[in-house]
Amino acid sequence: MRIKSKFNELNEKKKAALVTFITAGDPSLKDTKDIVLKLESSGADIIELGIPFSDPMADGPAIQLASERAIKSGATLTKILKLVKAIRKQTQIPIILFGYYNPFFIYGLDRFAKDAKKAGVDGVLVVDLPPEESYEFKRSLNKENLDLVFLLAPTSTSDRIKLVSKNCSGFIYLVSVTGVTGQRPNMNYSLQPLISEIRKYSDLPIGIGFGVSSSKQAEEISNIADAVIVGSALVRIIEKNGNNIDTVLKEMGDFTKQLSKACYRV
Repeated sequence: MRIKSKFNELNEKKKAALVTFITAGDPSLKDTKDIVLKLESSGADIIELGIPFSDPMADGPAIQLASERAIKSGATLTKILKLVKAIRKQTQIPIILFGYYNPFFIYGLDRFAKDAKKAGVDGVLVVDLPPEESYEFKRSLNKENLDLVFLLAPTSTSDRIKLVSKNCSGFIYLVSVTGVTGQRPNMNYSLQPLISEIRKYSDLPIGIGFGVSSSKQAEEISNIADAVIVGSALVRIIEKNGNNIDTVLKEMGDFTKQLSKACYRV
């Protein structure tokens, strides 16, 4: 219920949610905890924690490299759940685990759902799990009242929108462009017709991500959607300064504050 409550709270403030993505374990699990707390104190509303995976096919170079660094640092799904449990001692910010199906499947779907709930996870987004194949995982997550977020894209048909709307919970993740994750300095947010189509079938909040890297883009998105999702731009701060966590935290904080301010609707 943290995700739903957060969107309700922000709607009253006329603010789009700022959803920030980082890869858990990059540059280390201990540093990830500090980064999450810095993101929250700087204005992030929801945290997406990426589960490192050896073949992140939906991700661009920045997040691919982050996965490599996290795997080298020893991050595993088991350790990430322990990390979330530790984070929960200091904050109630909504946390979504963002990953590929293989790690969850290997862990065991029922076991994962139970352990995730105990740790304090609020939802899951599985990049390579389409709604047609999600029944088993969705059943496990529903038992623990965990949300399962699905993706839509500019190419999504009405039938696909209906299917995702029927199976999704928490919010709908709308990919802003076709392609992989990554910063894009110039983006065309001609997504209003698609958003209007989605709202015919779902009253869930809609978040826009993939490529968002500036406060200007965040401002544009805030006026047409319910959430701004930022990932690669934050991950690159770690890539650039990973050996100096103090610098990472400062740059993360400064950038997140700019984004958060831009999320207030005019």
